[in-house]
Amino acid sequence: MDASAEESANPGYDATADVVGHCSSLIAIDSSNNGDDSGPGERKTAEYVADVLARAGLNPTIVEHGAGRANVLARWEGADPGAAPLLLHGHLDVVPARAEDWSFDPYGGEVVDGYVTGRGAVDMKDFDAMILSVVTARQAAGARPRRPVVLAFTADEEAGSRHGAHRLVEDQAEWFEGCTEAIGEVGGFTTEVNGQRLYLVESGEKGMAWMRLTAHGTAGHGSMRHPDNAVSALAHAIAAVGDHQWPVQPGPSMTLLLDNIRELTDATTADPDELIAAFGPAARMIGAGIRNTTNPTMLSAGYKINVVPGEATAHVDGRFLPGQQDTFVEQMRALVGTSVDVEVEHGDVALETTFSGDLVDAMTTSLLQEDPGAHVAPFLMSGGTDAKAWSRLGIRCFGFTPLRLPPDLDFTALFHGIDERVPVDALEFGARVLDRFLDRA
Repeated sequence: MDASAEESANPGYDATADVVGHCSSLIAIDSSNNGDDSGPGERKTAEYVADVLARAGLNPTIVEHGAGRANVLARWEGADPGAAPLLLHGHLDVVPARAEDWSFDPYGGEVVDGYVTGRGAVDMKDFDAMILSVVTARQAAGARPRRPVVLAFTADEEAGSRHGAHRLVEDQAEWFEGCTEAIGEVGGFTTEVNGQRLYLVESGEKGMAWMRLTAHGTAGHGSMRHPDNAVSALAHAIAAVGDHQWPVQPGPSMTLLLDNIRELTDATTADPDELIAAFGPAARMIGAGIRNTTNPTMLSAGYKINVVPGEATAHVDGRFLPGQQDTFVEQMRALVGTSVDVEVEHGDVALETTFSGDLVDAMTTSLLQEDPGAHVAPFLMSGGTDAKAWSRLGIRCFGFTPLRLPPDLDFTALFHGIDERVPVDALEFGARVLDRFLDRA
């Protein structure tokens, strides 16, 4: 480690001091998002965040778009006030959890066997906690970030950001004036490839098309012949969707990742799926970045066993690669056939940026100074984040929530999964990396 790295590693304050406590406290505030405004909302979580920021000396503002659907905005002055502001963002809502399915209280926020446990531990109250811990420590020490920072803690990310980032872009755009780059969730975490740690930084994410499929037929008595049975037509369509193998089409981010895998494994294969298999269980998420995906998720038809319904519906979660927005839905219509209608109920754009430049250098350096000998590569994320909203303002977005994870943890399964948890030492690692990053970004 060179002298500058040594100095940064001992800045005179502890950026990790509050990270576990904040993560536990945030998880213990239920901010479940049911997607229909029936949940508890984000107000109490926003009040917690705003209180921490205010006690650290910032001047946070809570903005509601809908009753209880609260966002927190704050500005953090940088050492170079003339530099373009950096957007640091995290969402406050979580997906619901059924307590009977879990081994521990999903809203307990307890520390168990070296893990902070509960809903939101990885999606994404862990990063919210890192931000709060680092801001508090640096403010107390008078250590400003290199450039000005806009902090945004948002509502409703788990249901399309309608009460959160998208509304902030539409109604509070002045907060983000001058921001050219942003970091947020789902990136900077470790995977293991051939016994070597590889940090994946999100440099893009797939587009979203949540689709409603509807089949129509003739309603009638269940004892008669019904060649135009809506349930049968829908079943055929859903089977076709579930069985369809979308072609492999890696873009720039995933091509760079595949190149890294070849180097780490000395692989001779050109098959992207075989290369991605080196990630083990994480291949489920990472492998979705090289092709479009369509997963049937909901079915609805009928109201009595001896009545043939006149309509049957299904919902499909469709995700498309950058550059394929105009063709994806038409391909779906061709796949299900003319007897089934396809309607996009919610859609959003695909994003991808180059894995280069000063911000990428800052992320890479900050990771490697904490974990020398590791590797860093980009990837295209299978899901979506608030980055889709910030991109409307021309902001270049990355997923960078740094976590050094144990190799036996099936981390990607914890997103929206049962027994969600994050290692205490991974939280502390992330706070140290974020602290380093703010000196370099």
